[in-house]
Amino acid sequence: MRVYLYSGMQKLIEKSGVGRAIYHQRYAARQNGIDLAEGIADADVVHINTVFPHSLIVAREARKKGIPVVYHAHSTKEDFRNSYLGSNLFSGAFGQWIRVCYRQGNIIVTPTEYSKKLLHSYGLKQKIEVVSNGIDLSYYDRKLAHGDWFRKKYGYCENDKVILSVGLTIARKGILDFVELAKRMPEYQFIWFGETDLHFVFGQVKEAVETKLSNLRFAGYAQKEELRDAYAGSDLFLFPSLEETEGIVVLEALAMKIPILLRDIPVYYGWLPADRAVYKAIRITDFELKAREILEGKLPDLTEAGYRVVAQRDLELVGSRLKEIYQECLDTV
Repeated sequence: MRVYLYSGMQKLIEKSGVGRAIYHQRYAARQNGIDLAEGIADADVVHINTVFPHSLIVAREARKKGIPVVYHAHSTKEDFRNSYLGSNLFSGAFGQWIRVCYRQGNIIVTPTEYSKKLLHSYGLKQKIEVVSNGIDLSYYDRKLAHGDWFRKKYGYCENDKVILSVGLTIARKGILDFVELAKRMPEYQFIWFGETDLHFVFGQVKEAVETKLSNLRFAGYAQKEELRDAYAGSDLFLFPSLEETEGIVVLEALAMKIPILLRDIPVYYGWLPADRAVYKAIRITDFELKAREILEGKLPDLTEAGYRVVAQRDLELVGSRLKEIYQECLDTV
């Protein structure tokens, strides 16, 4: 079995969750003995991850040649909103476009039951399989990280309590609440990894990123080794995102056994129970209260329970499930 993993415009998406997911798929394929094709010409199955115009062309070309297509639904109309200038205005059109793309799949793959529910609401009739984006547990291992290097690089002393977040600097990721919390909690250090061209974001987001606070730092994009060190060197992973299809950075934080505080949104229902694997909040006052209680040791440590959840999403297991889906595509064409 030879699989063509197509993404399209990889340089544009490599700093996003979709870009990370594609690297995960390549790793998972190697772990499961799946040969990767260089193009459609030598592929038995085409696996498409993006919704750019050329992605649709590739999918239709594969279908014409009788090659089955697995379409990976990373994007939804809901997570397109509140991302970039004009995204809310064009979210309806984007929803129509991704329906056109996803309908090219013999089978659709999506990361969570929540995103599967959204796809069904779009009227998609194909079989939809839930497969986590996965995590390389052999890499995101706290024993391999250098949290002290991270703290030294950013000037944090031993007694500093560091609150970390990771993601594109867009409104959907909850960046406005992150900055507000930094204002309300000056005794704690806040750092955000990830970046977006500020020419394409809402004015409030640009103002937030340019906020000058002694306890707030926007550190830009980090390679995965530096990010691993940041997880290990921080005291709390605070992820106030308003909408996700899974959240790869959440999986990374779970694997690194750092306390986690998430926004209580539907994507986490069923697999990340509140107060059992992670802590959750909705209102800004709740985030502040929960963060203080976690950092002051007033709430139980949930990191081992969280690790048990993420262990079920190891990339070797993800690759095995994808291999089954590829074979199902071949068997039904």
